[in-house]
Amino acid sequence: MKMVKKYAGVMLCAAVSLSLAACGPQESSSEKTSSKGSELVVWEDKEKSIGIKDAVAEFEKEHDVKVKVVEKPYAQQIEDLRMDGPAGTGPDVLTMPGDQIGTAVTEGLIKELKVEKDVQSLYTDASIQSQMVDQKLYGLPKAVETTVLFYNKDLISEDELPQTLEEWYDYSKKTADGSKFGFLALFDQIYYAQSVMGGYGGYIFGKDKDGNDDPSDLGINNEGAVKGAELIQKFYQDGLFPAGIVGEQGINVLESLFTEGKAAAIISGPWNVEAFSKAGIDYGITKLPKLENGKNMSSFIGVKSYNVSAFSKHAELAQELAVFLANEKNSKKRYEQTKEVPAVQSLASDTAIMKSETARAVTEQSRYSEQTPNIPEMNEIWTPADSALQTIATGKANPKKALDQAAETAKGQMKAKHSGT
Repeated sequence: MKMVKKYAGVMLCAAVSLSLAACGPQESSSEKTSSKGSELVVWEDKEKSIGIKDAVAEFEKEHDVKVKVVEKPYAQQIEDLRMDGPAGTGPDVLTMPGDQIGTAVTEGLIKELKVEKDVQSLYTDASIQSQMVDQKLYGLPKAVETTVLFYNKDLISEDELPQTLEEWYDYSKKTADGSKFGFLALFDQIYYAQSVMGGYGGYIFGKDKDGNDDPSDLGINNEGAVKGAELIQKFYQDGLFPAGIVGEQGINVLESLFTEGKAAAIISGPWNVEAFSKAGIDYGITKLPKLENGKNMSSFIGVKSYNVSAFSKHAELAQELAVFLANEKNSKKRYEQTKEVPAVQSLASDTAIMKSETARAVTEQSRYSEQTPNIPEMNEIWTPADSALQTIATGKANPKKALDQAAETAKGQMKAKHSGT
């Protein structure tokens, strides 16, 4: 996916494969009777329904129900559910980004899932935590992703890759000429810039005593965040990043420069694997580089999940379908069709998956990833932070002043829109 704003643990350990009968609560006899011959609607991500085709057919046969799969951009599904759910035209099961969970729960759009702990233990800690609100579970992870480094093998070999971001700065100084570039990233967006700012100690929210995101502790303008932003600004000020990658069209410019062979390396995500392959680029993928302080660049880990609509008329059966689609067997099948890295712990050691350079890079970078905050207050961070970073990128404000303003704006919005903050 392209992480949509507005997406840590490492996939380790083996997990025991569970049969459908062991997954979550069983339907009552009354629900079995009422749901027989009925239809469940699943909203799946665009161009990803092929990944669940076999699982859906198996579920239909076992439960004597019809499952209709509708493709929708997954980051927009909650917005559609707000209208379609109450109207009775929404889904029973939908898919969404983990950072939208808190908002969906607050608005009463998705149901709490009642599944056993051994089912929850199938998934990586970071992915299952993305589905938790107040210690209650609201979804099951289907895929994980995080940003990684793509490099053009025709322009730079694996042996030549700079190991730190500062070394990439030096490399870019030697190679950037206004039409061709060394390293590029969308550092005018907090989703990408946090990789640098976080590596120096910046953070979005601190944690309370229970380990939950604490919106009263904002770290987007602390000393580490400012230091990271100062390094980011150097790339723009010294002409190593083209002006065109700042703003709404920046992502299109960045991707075009890479597919046209005009950028040696970019930060992007596994959502671009297919596009870059179709463009004929001989590319490699690896984790993000280190910083001069010895820490690896951090990144947000994004989680796609299956969730049950609060408006579903067959909620228990819908939950059973969500559990079934996200189980170990079907997660692997889904990977084979979509190449999205599954969130199931045991599949991290599956040779069929780990032979993929993309899966290996995502898994390795996940070691340095942080969960994208899923509390509703996160909605008040994206725009002020991005606005600050754009003024930093264009040289209209120094990093400290810009980030202080972003923090002040975010705090004001949280106070106005979220009680108790």
